[in-house]
Amino acid sequence: MSTYLIGDIQGCDSALDRLLQHIDFSPSRDTLYLLGDLINRGPASADVLRRCMEYGDAVKPLLGNHDLHLLASAHGVRKPGRRDTLQTILDAPDRQDLLKWVAQQPLARCLENPQGQQLLMVHAGVLPQWSLKDVMALAQEVHDHIRSEGLPEFLQHMYGNTPNQWHATLTGHDRLRVIVNALTRIRFCTPRGAMDFESAESAEAAPVGLVPWFECPDRQTRDVMVAFGHWSTLGLINRPNLMALDTGCVWGGCLSAMEIGHDFTERQLHQVHCDQAQQPG
Repeated sequence: MSTYLIGDIQGCDSALDRLLQHIDFSPSRDTLYLLGDLINRGPASADVLRRCMEYGDAVKPLLGNHDLHLLASAHGVRKPGRRDTLQTILDAPDRQDLLKWVAQQPLARCLENPQGQQLLMVHAGVLPQWSLKDVMALAQEVHDHIRSEGLPEFLQHMYGNTPNQWHATLTGHDRLRVIVNALTRIRFCTPRGAMDFESAESAEAAPVGLVPWFECPDRQTRDVMVAFGHWSTLGLINRPNLMALDTGCVWGGCLSAMEIGHDFTERQLHQVHCDQAQQPG
């Protein structure tokens, strides 16, 4: 029985298939936690979703920005962009089943080991003011809207870069937008947590006045183990309390799976190289 955390797949089903063969994955024995962006930009987004659905409870995804973009495109809120590869889902005969499955997935997951240590999983990051309890509660707020009849209205107001900072007094669509942007889009922010959405460089190339979200000095989750994806230019990070697992599969990098032991500190990295599906820029 093995547990794996897998970074951004982005529609690269052949790479996912090779990775699962490499680790000898068995859905009756093993569990996969997928850190968001299961789809888009790669050539086989619908196949990725069907594979995940076939594996049932052995696969535990969370939503990334591309997965939310699929829902927005399906509801006519945003047209697929020039570089999007969502059409295989939007035109699929099982479209409704695929969309329903995506909408059932959360924006954050928390895994607890027998020793009581917790592992927080999100797609992009968290804001410094948020505790683990805050993250899970706020992610649930958004999830409740995604699973409700109010989904189309939520999607209409989901896009945007403001407000760019958390305040507990935020309400309505502004509140939900900040939560979504932090959990699915953040890379850099100010030390006080004002989010930047213009920069996607590596952590070493942080713009003046900005830091990677996980370097905020007063981050309330600094003592919590966090695993995330989203930031391909960041590369692999495997620190005691931080795992970054988007290793640029869709850009011709690798698809990565981190196998974790019961105490979360025993780890083994598994990777397969990927054919480039998108050109940067």
